[in-house]
Amino acid sequence: MAIMDTSTGPAFVTVTVVVAVVSPLLWTAMAKLVWRPYAVGRTLGRQGVREPAYRFLVGNIGEANAMRAAASGGVLDRRCHDVVPRVLPHYRAWMSRYGKVFVSWTGPFPALCVGDYGMAKEILADRTGLYAKPDPGASILALFGNGLAFVNGDDWARHRRVVHPAFAMDKLRMMTKTMAECAREVIRAWEARAAAADGERMVQVEVGEQFQELTADVISHTAFGSSYREGKEVFVAQRELQSIAFSTINSTRFPGSQYIPTKTNLRRRHLAKKTNLRRRHLAKKVRGTLMAIIRERQAAAAAKEDRGYGNDLLGLMLEANAAAGGGEKSMTMDEIVDECKTFFFAGHDTTSHLLTWAMFLLGTHPEWQQRLREEVLRECCGGDTEALPNGDALNKLKLMTMVLYETLRLYGPVSLMARTATADAELGGVRVPKGTMTMIPMAILHRDADVWGADAGEFDPLRFRGGVNKAAAHAGALLAFSLGQRSCIGQDFAMMEAKTTLAMILRRFAFEVSPEYVHAPLDLLTLQPKCGLPMVLLDQ
Repeated sequence: MAIMDTSTGPAFVTVTVVVAVVSPLLWTAMAKLVWRPYAVGRTLGRQGVREPAYRFLVGNIGEANAMRAAASGGVLDRRCHDVVPRVLPHYRAWMSRYGKVFVSWTGPFPALCVGDYGMAKEILADRTGLYAKPDPGASILALFGNGLAFVNGDDWARHRRVVHPAFAMDKLRMMTKTMAECAREVIRAWEARAAAADGERMVQVEVGEQFQELTADVISHTAFGSSYREGKEVFVAQRELQSIAFSTINSTRFPGSQYIPTKTNLRRRHLAKKTNLRRRHLAKKVRGTLMAIIRERQAAAAAKEDRGYGNDLLGLMLEANAAAGGGEKSMTMDEIVDECKTFFFAGHDTTSHLLTWAMFLLGTHPEWQQRLREEVLRECCGGDTEALPNGDALNKLKLMTMVLYETLRLYGPVSLMARTATADAELGGVRVPKGTMTMIPMAILHRDADVWGADAGEFDPLRFRGGVNKAAAHAGALLAFSLGQRSCIGQDFAMMEAKTTLAMILRRFAFEVSPEYVHAPLDLLTLQPKCGLPMVLLDQ
């Protein structure tokens, strides 16, 4: 009886092909999921960098999520300014066990916590591109745009050259009047509510929402000038994109888990499809609106109209871009659109929360509120309480500057900052493997008693009386606007807007935090009150 040789038959060939295709994939997966975490953990461990135990595939995601969930229901005493247990509970727990510098795992990817000021400043001061901004994902880019906040290398340098002239201090001072006029509209609305309160001496206002609207008005006017209404349309679309971004950053799961066909994942997949369609529609609308504004400005400049590109932020940016002469030194229109998204979101969201937290702190520290009011009346009014503050007067508000710096220290907009090592690096004597994410927990660093003193948890603006660089044991210890060449380009804009708004409020109203306020800071891209900030306004 003949025996059939199947070694070269169709089935054998199929199996051979499958093995040839799958084997490299399995090897790559094992390298990423097993060998690399082991090798990186061992390399750092030999240098004294400890870690919570790596779990296959999921890393420390489960432990981190459990600590976040446990902290989410907590409420702080309003006299307590330690937001870390609410926004970074896992980092505080791990630092207490493993020290200021440790490695944790987001799935199979290493994240080096840099809780040491010297090491953090070494990362932020880098000018070689060794520590780059990580890819934030599609939802965040749809909201922010791929502008200065996220581009790296030569692209960042090119963007910076074009955008920087728009934020020169002499240009910003010209915008103070617009900022004050926008604030005056909000105050008039508060006055109308007070007048309608049947003779009551006080009225309650939820200022968080009010400041969101105010700062959106300010950025719409200062960024888009005569195209203000179109700018507001962008704001409305951006707010919805912001909600979509929130839903993605708060759904951390271990890598690949979304592909398991569970009922929950099938439902998530269906919702994600609808969400992605909506996101693309909104992104297209934002781009179309901004492109229409840009083309109108270009046409006006080409026709040599008096207004040219305009004196707002967009016009100044377009003028600088035209002066770059085209080619590799200038930005494309899509890049201009991305920068518009960046300063639109950053210009209203972060400033609105700075104002909100400043009002909270002044509302719970009436002695400081009164000191600032006296300073505003002395430096900004000159006997005329209806006069709008100007740039020179705002520059004299030293106490207010201290209060805003202290607000940024205790309630800074960003709790955690990430950079990716683009090559093997040495950081503070620690050899960091290429691809490692370095995480700077600014909320924790801003409360480091070794740097800020024994009263690091207290509200004390006077720590900044010698200037921002002499407020702590380390020069430049306030990281709210970052440090180095990649520090926030809009920090002077934000400070000027905050000073203008607070000056307008302080000379008209006294205020205190409502008994209804719940002190539960929440980190949703930026730090904000979970339940808003109701304030009681008292007629002066």
